Amino acid sequence: MILASVIGAVAGLGAVVFYEALRLATHFFLGTLGGYHVPTPGGEGNAAGSAGYSRPWAIPLVVALGGLLSGLLVFTWAPEAEGHGTDAAIDAVHHNPRGIRLRAVIVKILASALTIGSGGSGGREGPTAQISAGFGSLLARLFDLSPEDGRIAVSIGIGSGIGAIFSAPLGGAVLAADIVYRDDFEYEALLPGVFASIIAYAIFGGVFGYQPLFAIPGGYHFDHPLQLVWFAIIGILAGGIGLAYSKSFYAVVDLSHRSRLTRQLRPALAGLLVGFIALGLPEVLGTGYGWVQKGLAGEMLHTPLIIVLALPLARIVATSLSIGSGGSGGVFGPGMVIGAFTGLAVWRILEPIAPAVGHDPAPFVIVGMMAVFGGISRAPLAVMLMVAEMTGSISLLAPGMVAVAIAWFIVRRSDDSIYRAQLRTRADSPVARLQFGLPLLATLGVDQVATEPKVLLADRSSVSEAMRIMQGAGVPGAPVVDQRGTYVGAVDLSRVADAALDDPGAPLTSLLDASIATVTITSNLDVGLEALIQAGGRWVAVTSGDRRVVGILSVGGILRGYRNALARSAGLMTAVASHATALEERVGRASALVGMTLRDAPLPPGCIVVSIQHGEDIVFATGSIVFAEGDMVSALVNPESSQELRALLTGADPASREV
Repeated sequence: MILASVIGAVAGLGAVVFYEALRLATHFFLGTLGGYHVPTPGGEGNAAGSAGYSRPWAIPLVVALGGLLSGLLVFTWAPEAEGHGTDAAIDAVHHNPRGIRLRAVIVKILASALTIGSGGSGGREGPTAQISAGFGSLLARLFDLSPEDGRIAVSIGIGSGIGAIFSAPLGGAVLAADIVYRDDFEYEALLPGVFASIIAYAIFGGVFGYQPLFAIPGGYHFDHPLQLVWFAIIGILAGGIGLAYSKSFYAVVDLSHRSRLTRQLRPALAGLLVGFIALGLPEVLGTGYGWVQKGLAGEMLHTPLIIVLALPLARIVATSLSIGSGGSGGVFGPGMVIGAFTGLAVWRILEPIAPAVGHDPAPFVIVGMMAVFGGISRAPLAVMLMVAEMTGSISLLAPGMVAVAIAWFIVRRSDDSIYRAQLRTRADSPVARLQFGLPLLATLGVDQVATEPKVLLADRSSVSEAMRIMQGAGVPGAPVVDQRGTYVGAVDLSRVADAALDDPGAPLTSLLDASIATVTITSNLDVGLEALIQAGGRWVAVTSGDRRVVGILSVGGILRGYRNALARSAGLMTAVASHATALEERVGRASALVGMTLRDAPLPPGCIVVSIQHGEDIVFATGSIVFAEGDMVSALVNPESSQELRALLTGADPASREV
């Protein structure tokens, strides 16, 4: 809770900083240079914006200039800051919670302000998510958090940052748990996320006010089941529009990566194209929230229908160009704007031919926002709550659920998402797969298998000295400590050797990687395995409570410890769920399985063989593996079939075994 409070405070302050930076950039680029003022939503002044362009020739040049400056900044200082920052933060949750550099956060703020402020189509949630997620990553490094706590810290950073900038704290809290998986939920992040989000919202609202982002005239009351038909239509269209958004965005990303144009110039060219689109459709410039406000308020009733129908597609193209080319900004905000235009288009088509639709477009605009991005983000619950908070329209949750559910099913069948870093479920992480195949890890302690470190490098060493020490000890890398013996990071021998060729006297700190995971000596081996994978899969430093290096955990150490555990626990059965039991048993001399492949084995129903220890090696089960006497088999089995499986493995009579 303390960490969540600190992350929430930084998320709120980061949202304030970026909001102000974006406001200044928009005023300078579009207002001063372009002579055009964008409309703003009700919660931000409800300005009508310019009626037209005073200097239309300047608009494409201004958007291109912002793209050029953003590209130069990103690809010179922090290439990982390109694109939408939320996906980078999700990737960090799954693979390296300590790995978000502060430099990338700073560059993301400036580059996004330049991209969006000059008229590029992007959302402001990506930078704010990366600010607070980056701070969560920093806390993971500073306090040597466990891999699980590091994941939670970065997850709640994502949610609290987005919740603050959109004035939607509950939605932000749920987003922290909902957005990292396509079909699962990071439930450990929910309650800390609530705490972080409300603190972030309190700080941001204390500066800019606590009103919803959008002002809704009148109100909506669901009073007839027939209305659900119209919202179901929105859901069907929203699923298709969401898929078009994702596929178009990543098509531009792929095209940009294959382009021969230098990376620094790609956002400029894309900005020029967006500027030309904006000459006919100014709705594609910037965040677009002011145009959503106009749609909610019924101020686009006289816009030609062909324009309204073109707006969702135009916004998809503009966002794909602005962010997919290497520009910096979020895809969350544009997704909701695309959804708003989709809902408005449905209302404009139905209103003349179906009087029961009503004369207020606001419900259609709001449900469209929920459905398009709720489906393609694979975070339907969080997006519904956020849009309800942003519009102050909790009454639209009921009809919105119909549209969002339909859109989600359409997107899910295509197995797509706007966030490609999402894993499908918690079980799809590399760590979960290994832990699933090695169920005894949680019963072993890191202290049982850790070895004494052969090398501890001082942070004051030169690269040549460090190379000589590591080569002499025959180690692939080593932990680095400061004068007090506190762990400060790790170095890799190959990188040190390369650096020694160029500058033997260079300080070792220039190669120090502080993002490498560690594991505490009091942890269990399942935690150690996760840290090992995050650290690259070879070795990881073992630290004490005061961050002093007390050992090294390697893959060999884990396997040796696991083999010993298997030897001690032959015949062990552990209930892992009401419908599954983890079983460890040796293949006996009398077993009918000896000499038989797993593919041909007459296993009982409800049995999954996970791993087999062959001699000194533990291997994951495949159909071609052959059972041999003495093999230790790890399996998941239906409790009703457990005794039958044990009898088959040992060759004993099932009736002779205790139940």
